[in-house]
Amino acid sequence: MAKKLLKKLADGKRVYGTCITSTAPLWIKAVRSARLDFVFLDTEHVPLERMEVAALCQLYGAAGIAPVVRIPSPDPIRACQMLDAGAEGILAPYIENVEQVREMVGAIKYRPLKGERLKQLLNNSGSVEPELKDYLANYNRGNICMLNIESVPAFEKLDDLLDVEGVDAVFIGPHDLSLSLRIPEQYDHPKFEEVVKLIVHKCRSKNKAVGIHFSDHPGRQTKWITEGVNFIIYSSDIMLLTQKLSDDFNIIRESAGDKPDDVSEAFVV
Repeated sequence: MAKKLLKKLADGKRVYGTCITSTAPLWIKAVRSARLDFVFLDTEHVPLERMEVAALCQLYGAAGIAPVVRIPSPDPIRACQMLDAGAEGILAPYIENVEQVREMVGAIKYRPLKGERLKQLLNNSGSVEPELKDYLANYNRGNICMLNIESVPAFEKLDDLLDVEGVDAVFIGPHDLSLSLRIPEQYDHPKFEEVVKLIVHKCRSKNKAVGIHFSDHPGRQTKWITEGVNFIIYSSDIMLLTQKLSDDFNIIRESAGDKPDDVSEAFVV
């Protein structure tokens, strides 16, 4: 199936998705009912193995829902593996320097070229034959190169990182960014909001898509959409289940006259 997510972003459209942690195939029904554009598969913090990721990429990709995979580290080899598995977008975590960005662009935009020839191309020290250029463009058409910006050093070098040809989008990591700003999980802190706003505006001014991931309530997403966020990723399957299950059982307990203290430890999450 043709890759469409990058074109939608290039056309200035917003795209919507959620994080999927479960390998259960029936989850696709829920995702399709929400009319989502992509699913986010996180192999940095979620224990998903390569074969499991490949199965999920093929499943969601066949349904027209683009798989976006965050790899555990900015490793070009791992990026190629996930593209081979069927990923449409690759998110490289904790990017902080231009060399890391070049390596990711090389893996995502110039696969399967490797070695010294690839280094020459990325360093602009070698010309690209028209036949090879066309081959690589077609081979990697629709692949999305995303950078995780989640630290003060990355923020301070953002212009240089975004100016590397081949970068399509930025994903702001709110948790790690708040830690780097020394205001852990204070997502309403003026300092945090100022930095996020600057990242969003800078990305959009350079025609790069930008997203930020929150799970507590939709209001955070709608707030940042007004600032220009267009790669909207909200919550996860396990978080949504946890929130809904907790809320519903609180209603049931209250109607039954039970308090949380009355519930056995085996029942408490």
